[in-house]
Formats: sequence, C-alpha cells, structure tokens
Amino acid sequence: MIISMNLGPDSYDILLERGALARADRFFKLDRKVLIVTDSGVPAQYAETVASLCKTPFIEVFPQGEQQKNMETYQNILSRLVQEGFSRTDCVVAVGGGVTGDMAGFAAASYMRGIDFYNVPTTLLSQVDSSIGGKVAIDFKGYKNIVGAFYQPKAVLIDPEVLNTLPARQIANGLAESIKMAATNDAELFAFLEQEEPLQNLDRIIEGSLRIKKSVVEQDTKETGLRRVLNFGHTAGHAIETVSGLAELYHGECVALGMLIMAAPAPRERLRRVLEKVGLPTSYTYDREKVIAAMAMDKKVSGGEITVVSLPEIGQFTLDKISLEALNARMEEVL
Repeated sequence: MIISMNLGPDSYDILLERGALARADRFFKLDRKVLIVTDSGVPAQYAETVASLCKTPFIEVFPQGEQQKNMETYQNILSRLVQEGFSRTDCVVAVGGGVTGDMAGFAAASYMRGIDFYNVPTTLLSQVDSSIGGKVAIDFKGYKNIVGAFYQPKAVLIDPEVLNTLPARQIANGLAESIKMAATNDAELFAFLEQEEPLQNLDRIIEGSLRIKKSVVEQDTKETGLRRVLNFGHTAGHAIETVSGLAELYHGECVALGMLIMAAPAPRERLRRVLEKVGLPTSYTYDREKVIAAMAMDKKVSGGEITVVSLPEIGQFTLDKISLEALNARMEEVL
C-alpha cells in the first residue's frame, strides 16, 4: 500500500507493506553513496539489509537511547559524511526509531544545506508518528527537540514485520501516539482500539494513524495552526519526559499521562481504560517545580500562558490558552 503525502514540491510516498525492507531499492534511489544511520538497539540485520541494496553503502551506528539525541551524535554523523566524501547528490537513510530518524534527518537537513533523506522506521512509535511530517531535531541543554528543522524525507518505508523483535513495552509506547490521533480526530478508530485487540490489528492501526497525520500535515506543514492537534498530550508529556531525565519513562508513556491531563472527565475515563488496556501508565509522581520549569521552556509558551490541545469528547479537540500554574493544577488533580 502506498500513501502519498501531498506537499507540493516536497511531496513523497509512504510504502506500508510487510516484507518491504528487503525490496528497499525498488522504492529508494540507492545507486549512489548512502549513509545508513542506525543505533545499537536496532537489530543489525535491518541496516545490513539496506546496505546490501546500495551501490556504495556506509553504516554509522550510535548508542541507543534518548540521551544520545544530542550534539555529539549529530556531529559524529556529520563527520562521517565529510570523512566519506558525501556530495549533494548522495543520501542518508535512517533505520531505527524516532531518535534515529531525528538524528539522521537533522544531519541530512544541514549537511551541504540539505541532501536526500529516506526513513525506515523500525519501532511502532516512529511508524505511526515521527517518521512522517518532516520534523527533525535534537535535544539540547536538557530540553527535548529544542534544536531542529522542518525537512521532509524523499520517501518512507514501513515494514510491520520489523516490529516482531520489539518488546511489549515498546509496542505500547507506539500505541500511545495512535491513541492520541484517534482520540482527537477519529472516533471510529478510537472505538476500534477500545473493542479490538491492538496487537492483532497493528497493520490497521498503523494505516489509520498515518492517514490522520497525513491529513493534518498536508493542511499545516509547519505547525502554525491545525497541526498543533498532534501535540495532544505532549505539553505536559514533554515536561515529564525532561524531568524524568529523558530515560526513566518512554516518550509514549509520557504522552499517555499528558493526554489524561488535557481530557474532559467523560473522555478521560474512556482514555484511561484504553491506556490501561495496552499497558500504558495512568498515574505518576513528579517534581512540581521541575515540571513547571520544563514547561516554561516549551516553544508554545507566550506571556506566561501556553496553547494546549484539550479533548472535550472523543473525536474532537480544542486549542486553549492556559497559564502554567493552571496546567500544573490539572496535573496534580489527574495524576
């Protein structure tokens, strides 16, 4: 199945197909120098499979973990591009989760003012969310995604078979983003998540999530309006993630907590049941002052207020301005 992202000159296709990894050269232009960026947590055979299909492949591996999404890793990728003599006609392929996609994408966006970038997401979270939409970034000075760019990939390849090597917690981590999109944009998909067994229906969930994000991104490429809906759960979630040291909780787990905070009482209970069903947290003990400080660094803060995505009912959302103190009060009440 091919899902087309229609963004004018930056348009690209998303291939969703089991077994597609072994045929990546039919979808990506690999007859040139290719830097395959991956991390140590990704099974090595995935990057090696892509390398076997390239004319001149190089593999760059960095240590796994959100804490590696930093300036040093970014510089190491750039150094490898320089060392191997990459030109503007060559490309970068990310093979891994959201951290890998962000690192490789940001390096591709800035090397020689931009070279071709392809994405092969290997986690459920990156397959349903971060691999499309063109947001690439690194963490800096303890703040998540504070240095980055909008840079669209040339194509994205999603092979659900690579999810077979993921532990259950990582699957739940990815389902948080699907739940987020269904809760705000697709009541039918949310009901499907309530009624069916997610693990037995991952292809359907991935496709539904991609179609939601495609629609939103096409209407608001650079997050000036509608695309903010994709931040549902992320305002408080990012702050919790920052305070937890970017390691204690996974991104999707933090988003799950953030969604509960911004949901009205009735949809909150439906949300809570779905989150618990897939194994995501619904309560957390946190440091109040540190969380407020982290939220104050959010890009959406202005004049002591922050624009948040609220959930009045399943399938609908509103954009509201709220003070940081009021937001923290909501966190204490819900968590």
